[in-house]
Parts: sequence; C-alpha cells; structure tokens
Amino acid sequence: MSNANKKASLLQKVSKGLTVSSVITGSTFFHGPPVLALGLTKLFKKSSKVDETNIQITNSWLGVNNWLIDNVLPDLHWDISIDKSLDLNLQGRYMMMCNHQSWVDTTVNQYFGLTRMPLTRFFTKWELIFIPFVGQAFKILGFPMMKRHTKEQIAKNPELKSRDMLEARKACEQLLSQPFTLLNYLEGTRFTPEKHAAQQSPYQNLLKPKAGGLALALNILGDKIDALVDMTIVYPDGAPGYGEFWLGDVSRIAVDLRKIDIPEWVLGGNYEDDPVYRERFQKWVDQIWTEKDQLISQMKAKYQQ
Repeated sequence: MSNANKKASLLQKVSKGLTVSSVITGSTFFHGPPVLALGLTKLFKKSSKVDETNIQITNSWLGVNNWLIDNVLPDLHWDISIDKSLDLNLQGRYMMMCNHQSWVDTTVNQYFGLTRMPLTRFFTKWELIFIPFVGQAFKILGFPMMKRHTKEQIAKNPELKSRDMLEARKACEQLLSQPFTLLNYLEGTRFTPEKHAAQQSPYQNLLKPKAGGLALALNILGDKIDALVDMTIVYPDGAPGYGEFWLGDVSRIAVDLRKIDIPEWVLGGNYEDDPVYRERFQKWVDQIWTEKDQLISQMKAKYQQ
C-alpha cells in the first residue's frame, strides 16, 4: 500500500471513530436523562407505563447504534441463520445462552434482537449500582442485580446461601411483568486461547460452561418462558476488540439461533442441594455445549473454503 493510500485509510478510520463516538455520546446524553428521571418516579409509585416508556427510550438508543452499524459500517456482512422452529416476537419471554468472545458480542445481540425480541437483560453484580448512570440504568430497566456472597462468607454464615437464592428468585420474578430476554454467557468470561489452555477445556471452541446460573434461572422461570434460545456468534476473521468493530475492521459476522428443548425433569430440580439432579443437569448442558462446539467448527469451516 502506498503512503497516500495509507494516509487515506488512516483519515477514513479517524473520521469513522469521530462520527461513532460523537453520535453514541450525543445519543446517550439525549436518551439517558429521561430514563433516569422516569426511574426516580418508581421510588414513589410503581407503574407499568413508566417501564414501557423506559424500554421504548432504551430501544431508541439501541436503534441509533444499529443505524450507525448499517450506515457507518456498510461493508460489514451479516450471516444470520434462525431455526425454523424458533418463533421469535417482541412480546415473548425468552432465556438465551451465548458463547462469549468479545465485548462486541453484546452489540451483536442488540443488533439482532432489536426488531425480533424483547429488550435483552442479563445478571449483573449489585455493586454496579454505585457506578454513576450505568448502575442506575441497569436497575431501572429491570436487569437482575445479584448480591452474591463468597463460599468463605457462606461457610461462616450459612444463612447467606438462602438469602442469595431468595434475592435471585426475586430478581427473576420481577421480569415476569413484561416481555423479556434474559441472556446468560455460560462460560462466565470471554474466550481466549490462554483461558482455554488453562482450563484444559474438552471443547475446541468453547470454555467449560458454568451450569449453576442456568439451572437457577430455569428453576425460577423455566415453566413461564416461551423458549430457551441458543445463540452462537462466530467472527470468521477472529474475535475483534470493541474499537476494531466500530472502526470498520470487522468484515464478517455469523450468527446462528436454535431452540433448545427443555426436558420436563429439568424444571423444579434443586441444583444446589441435590447431587443426583446436579450431575444430570451438568450432563445435559455438556451435550448442548458439545453440539454448539461442533456447530462453531462447521460455521468456521464454511468461511475457510
């Protein structure tokens, strides 16, 4: 590449970066205050109308992000495959699990889900409530916020375990007042070759799944959801950083969604205290993860041909 072309490419990236950062910052300052202001009214009176309005405002913010993706990153190619048995709609109640490689995963989820599924929420730590604006927004929008205690703390005070379970149940049940998508990254962290090697993961493309969170959510919500959805994201050219994505360095993203049938025995089990159930549940998740691992290999192979 000549020096002139290099300069032109650099200027183009700088222009994209300035455009994206300016629009997202402006959009956040435009949409954020109304969400926080309406959220404060819930301190005095709960209102489904306020919740609906806040979701509409949040979806408008996501819509701006999606507009940027379509117009600032027009060369980005999406390859989206949806299982025919999966009937998605904006009024549904869904639990979703997904592989995790990059902070871009959440943006992919939002891009896909905005016109197909209810607002995606995920479990967050209660401590985030102290982060200005972000933590309050999570709380107002109904993200399940968990006060989790360590094994050492529970060993000293066993009562904390039942308190954690009660908090989890309360957080999940609050979602039932409206349509929702509850996202769970079963790996618990982003995939890297170093983490994969350290775990000695039996999967080629995935870290070991942490089944406890899924078991808890299914125990509380399993008989009330419309579908358990498995989302698989593949970046054929390698998992990108967030900055790389918005600067246009990602040319292809593949997304696959399938419906996971929930066996009757899964519902109502006690993952924490029943070792027989826990082992059976882990084997069930392992089978799902094995199939997902094979799917990722197939998706990657498609782009290597």
